[in-house]
This record gives sequence, structure tokens and C-alpha cells, in this order.
Amino acid sequence: MPRNLARLRHGARRIGGAIGTRGRLRQDALAAPLLGRRRSSRGYASDAGAGVTFQTNPDNREFTRTMEFLNYDDVPLFRVMDEDGVVAEGLEPGVGKEEAIKMHETMVRTAVMDHILHEAQRQGRLSFYMTASGEEATHAGSASALEPQDVVFAQYREQGVLMYRGFTFQQFCNQCCGNAADPAKGRQMPVHYGSTELNYHTISSPLATQLPHAVGAAYALKLERQMMGGEDTIALCFFGDGAASEGDFHAALNFAATTQSPVVFFCRNNGYAISTPIEEQMASDGIVARGPAYGVPAVRVDGNDVWAVRAAVAEARRMALEESTPVLVEAITYRMGHHSTSDDSQRYRPVRSPRLRAPPGLALLLWQLVLTARACPFAVFRTASWISGRSRTTRSCGCGTT
Repeated sequence: MPRNLARLRHGARRIGGAIGTRGRLRQDALAAPLLGRRRSSRGYASDAGAGVTFQTNPDNREFTRTMEFLNYDDVPLFRVMDEDGVVAEGLEPGVGKEEAIKMHETMVRTAVMDHILHEAQRQGRLSFYMTASGEEATHAGSASALEPQDVVFAQYREQGVLMYRGFTFQQFCNQCCGNAADPAKGRQMPVHYGSTELNYHTISSPLATQLPHAVGAAYALKLERQMMGGEDTIALCFFGDGAASEGDFHAALNFAATTQSPVVFFCRNNGYAISTPIEEQMASDGIVARGPAYGVPAVRVDGNDVWAVRAAVAEARRMALEESTPVLVEAITYRMGHHSTSDDSQRYRPVRSPRLRAPPGLALLLWQLVLTARACPFAVFRTASWISGRSRTTRSCGCGTT
């Protein structure tokens, strides 16, 4: 295995170890029951816990004479594809060639766009920008598991999700520049994207406010489906580990659980809330451990594995619709760049950290190993034509695919 890949994988394990996983990557997480799921005749998460039963049904109380303090084992990471790009037997994603290429192109285009707009900010052409380097797999994996009618509530580092849905490079630039073609006419900060046509709610600057908004939208969608026979639609809400330390996070999970709203909470645990490392934010086993406390089933996935992310979000979407329950997905990933162009991450994390020295885009490198068995490896060169808007001859490896 290339040395740089090994370094970045080691960095991902270090992040996992800091929140209690001790670097264990297991492939049976989705095959086993998700953390916090309670089975009943009515489905998952619809049964009230003992704390509720004691108050609402006094004749059905269960007592014990053994005093036991609750604890739990560290939650492992669900992974489908290893460092060499090998997909575990029995966990094949079943994705067609066309969709696989679209997912790959989305990750590459996101990385290329981030580089261009980040440099534009350094040149004074933009006032602000935020990259998603290292987290591209969370974008393509989650977006590909959704339906077009599903509504997305993003934080500020999910531009790849919007790109996957059809937002163009020109539209991204219009928003970041705040020009006349920007739907908001410059009234929003750069990277605060939104699109009514693509069911992507406009990003809000205050941290974590999108969580209760997403629950309210999901509850409304549920009522619409029940009363008027609407489409099967969920709300997908993105947030970071720092947002999980806000009060809105806890209110949203409790709100969603009590209303049994079809919302999927997707946490990008990239190790840092700006400059605050995860170990200084919480003593619990990351974010996934908080789901069951609110009656929300939860799962933890390797955020650098696009197939694992896709599988987790697809299953979470199914549960949200069929079992009428919110679901929490925690993706362990890493923020390769600065928090934003206003940040200097070298001031609070060592430059020689294995996580920093490794090349950005582990997800892209792993993905290439898989894609070469499905399509021409030079398909990535289409990115240059897409960015420049000019026609460009694409090399071929002899497989007949361009």
C-alpha cells in the first residue's frame, strides 16, 4: 500500500480512537441491528422506553433488585471498501456504470472547484470560501442514496451534494461572487448556497439551526403524505461534530423522535470544530452514542468509504419512511484543509501530523482503484472540459470507454 495512503488511513484511525472506536473497522455494522433500535410489532423506535412507560402505564411497570449503571461498548465503523479498493464479499453496492461515473466525477469536480475558488479568495476575488477537502466521499455517497424529491438541509461543507443534484459551476461562482445572476443578489455570504429547484434549503450561518428546521420539514412531509397521499420524501440534515455541541442538536433529536419524523441526521465528524479537537468537545463515544438516548437509531460509518456512506444513508432513508423514525448517521472523516479561508489550522494542529502530511482526497484515490475495473481510468479528464467549458480530447486506455 502506498505510504501516503497508509498515513491518511492511520489518521482516520486516530480520529476514531479519540472518540472511542480505538481504530476498529468492522464490516458487519449494518448486518447487525443498528444502535438504539427496539423491535416491536409496530416497527423500530415506535415503542416508548421504560421511562415513558412508568409514567403513562403504572400497571405495567418492571422492577429489578439489581442495581446496574448503564454503559456500552465502543461503536465500530461500518466499512465496505478497504485501503486497496477491495469491496467486501456480500457488500457489493450494485451500482451501475453510469451512476458510478457520476459519483466519481462529483468528487473530482468538487475537489477541483474547491481549489479554484480557494485560490480566487487568496487573490482577493472572493471575500470568503470553505473547502471540503477529504470529505468528498460523504457528499457523493449520501447524495446518490437520495431521491430528487428528498429535501436537504446542509451546513456549509456539502457543496458536492448540491453539485450531484445538478448545480453548475457557474451557479456556484454566481453565489460566491454575489453578482446579478445570484438568486440572493449578494445578500448571503459566499458558500451559503440554496436551490428551490433542487430541494436544497439555503444555508444559514448560525451553527446547528438547520437541525430543528429539518425536523419541522420532515414532520410536515409526513403529515402531507398521510393526509394527501404525497410522495415518499425525507429530510436529510448535515452537520458537523461542533454543531452536535449546540443545544439545537439535542432539541432536534428529541423533537424528531417524539414526532417520529422521517429525517436522517448526517454528522460529518471530521475531528475538529474549527480549532477545538473532538476530545475536548465530549467524553462520550462521539456522536453516534447520543442517538439511542433520544430513541433514535444510529450507525457509524467510515466517511472515506463512499460505498459505506451510500449504504448507510440508503438504509437510513428506508427506515425513516417504512418505520417512521428519525435516524442518526455518523461519518468518521477528516478535514484536510483549514476550517475556512479565515482560519489557519497550523496554529492548533501540528504540521507534521500524519493526518496533515497525507495527500488530500483519500476517497478519490480509493475510488479510482474501484472505478478502473468499471470504466476507462481517463474518464476523470472530463473534469477539465467541464471546468473550462471547452471541448477536449479524452485519452483512452483501450477499453473502448471515453
